[in-house]
Amino acid sequence: MKITYIRHSSFLAELDSLYLLFDYIGGPLPALSSDRDLIVFVSHRHEDHFSPAIWDLADQYPKIRYILSDDIWQNRVPEKHFCRIEYIDPGTTLTLNEGGGTRVMAFHSTDEGVAFLVENGGHTLYHAGDLNNWKWGGESKAWNNNMRANYHRELELIRNCRIVPEIAMLPLDGRQEEWFYLGLHEFMETVGAKTVFPMHFWNDYGTIRRLKELPCSEPYRDKIVEICQEGQSFVI
Repeated sequence: MKITYIRHSSFLAELDSLYLLFDYIGGPLPALSSDRDLIVFVSHRHEDHFSPAIWDLADQYPKIRYILSDDIWQNRVPEKHFCRIEYIDPGTTLTLNEGGGTRVMAFHSTDEGVAFLVENGGHTLYHAGDLNNWKWGGESKAWNNNMRANYHRELELIRNCRIVPEIAMLPLDGRQEEWFYLGLHEFMETVGAKTVFPMHFWNDYGTIRRLKELPCSEPYRDKIVEICQEGQSFVI
């Protein structure tokens, strides 16, 4: 399996029988075969996760399917693509024919939309979207406690699936200052993953090194991929 970091929270996963493209907001893609199934996932409507650029892909890749969070208004979808769309809401599971059979589970974000757990051909990938422990210094203690409770509730639901993702794409946002690592750390403590791709770090690649230098990351430090630039690919 090959994973390419596109930008911000966007990744391309190249599996044996299909491509999975998450939260694409533009940027160069690797050379892809137009004969292979392509599933495009959009976790929610925020402009750093959803872009009209996804519709242009249909001109190049006829075997395309879009899985959209149900917070994305239908009037943002060109009518000619209605036949290619599947909407998904939290707690829903979709079974698709693409790639010889693909299963998609959605979890409730602590911001907008959903997180995705995707299974295909023995591979399992998790993309968090904006599901994270968004603890902020400017919020009240009650607000932050509620955020933590909501996040932990979703982590328990993911853990109850009894699936340890092969790949987990998780927010690591330096704007949270001293709590920038919290959501990723709690995911690894509760759910775990074989390989972790940080995302949503706003081009501050040093945030990844900061996490790996924290004592709390020691149990999973070697699982964290150090992304250095857009377009970087990794064979897993």
